[in-house]
Amino acid sequence: MEKIKKIVGNNIREYTMVVALVVIVLFFQITMDGVLLKPMNVTNLILQNSYVLVLSIGMLLCLITGNVDLSVGSVVGFIGAVSGILMVNHGWGVVPTIIVCLVIGLLIGAWNGFWIAYVRIPAFIATLAGMLVFRGLTMAVMKGQTIGPFPKAYQVMSSGFIPDFLGGDGINLFALLVGVLLSVYAVFSMIRSRRKKQAFHFAVPSIPVFAAKLAGIVLIINLFFFWLALYNGIPSVFILIGLLILVYSFVTTKTIAGRHVYAYGGNAKAARLSGVKTQRVLFAVYTNMGLLAAIAGIVFTGRLNAATPKAGDGFEMDAIAACCIGGASASGGVGTVSGAIIGGLIMGVLNNGMSLMGVSTDWQQSIKGLVLLAAVAFDVYTKSKAKK
Repeated sequence: MEKIKKIVGNNIREYTMVVALVVIVLFFQITMDGVLLKPMNVTNLILQNSYVLVLSIGMLLCLITGNVDLSVGSVVGFIGAVSGILMVNHGWGVVPTIIVCLVIGLLIGAWNGFWIAYVRIPAFIATLAGMLVFRGLTMAVMKGQTIGPFPKAYQVMSSGFIPDFLGGDGINLFALLVGVLLSVYAVFSMIRSRRKKQAFHFAVPSIPVFAAKLAGIVLIINLFFFWLALYNGIPSVFILIGLLILVYSFVTTKTIAGRHVYAYGGNAKAARLSGVKTQRVLFAVYTNMGLLAAIAGIVFTGRLNAATPKAGDGFEMDAIAACCIGGASASGGVGTVSGAIIGGLIMGVLNNGMSLMGVSTDWQQSIKGLVLLAAVAFDVYTKSKAKK
């Protein structure tokens, strides 16, 4: 029992946010007479919040270093403007346009990283300047006009679906197969992780608790893909987000580069004295953020099927809120990719549920602000209890 308490105590924030997500989903599901979890709405939740999930992965690394990036919303808008000008106004192909947009995102991230890591301008100021610069550039190059529509091939990544190769009638069999395969992978990976922890004498939950956790995860995975199968199947952007989650989870937990990011956020001076190239770490984090902002810009623009001067407004706040709600600490050194995704889902469900209830945008912003405040207050409280 003591081992279980220790495990839960070490992960209390993440467990709490998972419970909070379930409670919020159940609340809106009951309140809206089952509308929230209808297959079409579940798919819409993924499509509508894809850009937040992409941005939150990059913002997580910034927060782990104890910093933020306020320019990402403007970068999303600028990338949309560039893609619209190249494809619609100048007739460029989809692939060359995407490549150019990704390179521009990398360069913007490197620009921010240079000022922050090497000139030592505080990240808040440097990225605030970037927010103003790229918002101004977006409005200047678009001249206040909306550019669109985009080619169908450009929209596939953000609003397309993976075809049903198995030829299901009325239900997407390919989506069901993916759910089964993922649940099998989850079971084997969790068993392997448990054995590794036991080999190093780490605390692990008892067999019944572990079995219940496995059963719950398998049930959730298969239910989720069953819901997708009832509509149009697996959205293309879901594959993109899944790949980003896998890659960045691996980088942050299994690589030296990931450990260096956490070391920097925990204590930058100690990390530097230990041989960590702290300037290089900070530069890489912001370059990566620029790349993910470009991806989010492509996804959002394709979903909207138009580039608008105001695209991306407030996106940086959504990404920061998602990370903080999901367990990232504003002081740095703490946070997980899975936590950021959970935080993003909480924000997405709140947005969708309140919209279905007819809550005005003004009240939605206020409620999301209170949720963020509560999450951070909980973080402060748990840290103060841990120190005692």
